[in-house]
Amino acid sequence: MQIVGAVLERSGAPAPFAVSRPLTVGTLDLDGPGPGEVLVRVEAAGVCHSDLSVVDGNRVRPTPMLLGHEAAGIVDALGDGVDDLALGDRVVMTFLPRCGRCPECATDGRLPCRVGSAANGHGTLVGDVRRLSREGEPVHHHLGVSAFASHAVVSRTSVVRVDADVPPQVAALLGCAVLTGGGAVVNAGRPREGDTVLVVGLGGVGMAALLVAVALGFDVIGVDARADKLDAARANGAVATYAPPALLDAGVRAPVVIEAAGNARAFEAAFAATAPGGTTVTVGLPAPDARAAVSPLTLTAEARTVVGSYLGSAVPARDIPRYVDLWRAGRLPLERLVSSRITLHDLNVAMDRLAAGGELRQLIVLDEGNAP
Repeated sequence: MQIVGAVLERSGAPAPFAVSRPLTVGTLDLDGPGPGEVLVRVEAAGVCHSDLSVVDGNRVRPTPMLLGHEAAGIVDALGDGVDDLALGDRVVMTFLPRCGRCPECATDGRLPCRVGSAANGHGTLVGDVRRLSREGEPVHHHLGVSAFASHAVVSRTSVVRVDADVPPQVAALLGCAVLTGGGAVVNAGRPREGDTVLVVGLGGVGMAALLVAVALGFDVIGVDARADKLDAARANGAVATYAPPALLDAGVRAPVVIEAAGNARAFEAAFAATAPGGTTVTVGLPAPDARAAVSPLTLTAEARTVVGSYLGSAVPARDIPRYVDLWRAGRLPLERLVSSRITLHDLNVAMDRLAAGGELRQLIVLDEGNAP
């Protein structure tokens, strides 16, 4: 079938991307789902720093690549062997397929699936296959999803069904921002009753961490260099907010600190703000050559823990229903993460806006001005 999608033609194009235009919107060919795969009609997709990191070259991926890894949509076709979904189901697409058989999959989300990670690195679906092409030439998949398009074929292990009452604009956010940010709190940080959670970096993932921690009844402190992000954090329930220098000057420390900025200096600030016996959780993805300085003595003398958390150490089939229940109960207002609604044609500008730090989640709503 023919679909419309946004293809990254080359990584590392110079900013501003509105001028260099590394992403082009056009028609592609999409094969039907193979065994164990699902065809999804994309309803909504979020724009994340993991997309930007491929555009700016910080994450090396093969090109041309159809980007987008945080999305929700409707099941339009099922491949052989998929018998636990039905046509018309709404599903959340997640960016790390899990084979369920490798040693990493036995760690309850702590380690990324070996098979899924390899497929993501190759720009393929699980099984080393590609379903995308353009004028007879293959187009790579992004993190097993490629959701900046009207339709996507994905592995069954890349989707989680949600009930129809969860709107696509909410469901899409569950696939990355909420799994990653919320999971950094719930699965990696594991705050105890009475703990304060401190979040450094209040983009989409960091704000999702804040919202989940507030929903679970914890006091939350928000940290960001932008005043508008601090205003948003207070509006979303933070008991206090700081710019990074003010945080360190005030000597504020917390038992659970989430670093979601993807920046080495932010990691250092998060580490410095972690209380004795506390846990620093890092979910940000800085440039591969970034380096941070920490004191090994501090780790020992203060009995501290530093935890890296990929996809929020999540098991999506377990965790997404938990977040849906919190949203349905009115405790997790995920709609507040959406800062802009855009079309596929706005993506180059959207990457500039994301790089500037002023957005939480820019949401592409399909069927709204997305024709080629």
